[in-house]
Amino acid sequence: MPRQVRAEQTRATIIEAAADLFDQRGYESTSLSDIVEHARVTKGALYFHFAAKEDLAHEIMEFQSRTVRRLAHEVDDTGCSSLEALMRITFGLARLAVEYPVARAGLRLASSEVGVRPPLPHPYRELLDLATVKFLGAVKEADIHPETDIDAAAHSLVSFFIGTRVTTRTLDSHARLPRRVAEMWRLLVRALVPVTRRPRYLGLAAQLERETRAL
Repeated sequence: MPRQVRAEQTRATIIEAAADLFDQRGYESTSLSDIVEHARVTKGALYFHFAAKEDLAHEIMEFQSRTVRRLAHEVDDTGCSSLEALMRITFGLARLAVEYPVARAGLRLASSEVGVRPPLPHPYRELLDLATVKFLGAVKEADIHPETDIDAAAHSLVSFFIGTRVTTRTLDSHARLPRRVAEMWRLLVRALVPVTRRPRYLGLAAQLERETRAL
């Protein structure tokens, strides 16, 4: 195996091992020695790629940011409505959280003591800005009530979504996350969407839950 390929595989193994431990134990309770043991690499291999635990955390949060942007671009390219786009993005993040420890750890790190290095936006702020844009679009498209307080709606969505991730990790299994996200959207749709348009988005929540659980 070429040296460069082997180095890239080792780096990916270290990142996944660190993310798994950060998600399970938290950033503060995970040491570099724990990561070395979990990744089954040498300390030299770890330090070749990362000088400190904070560098690993930052790499994972960068992945989280790239994932949000990629999902948003992919959904926008489909030409769907703003509200549907926001729903699809949250279900996409839920699917990744079920399948991939790096995605699970990204938002948890945002609430830890590790700092976010500029120009990387804070994960919560990035989600909040995205939700705000989509809710504004949904008002223009008459998919949510025109008198909706957009700031409150966006903040509630982000708090709800992140809280769902946290409580699912503690009280449920990761596999139940799509169901919890669907429950979140059923409540939000009934609160924000005009009666005539609710069936479309309630049906979409059920569809996306099925699709996400089937993947």
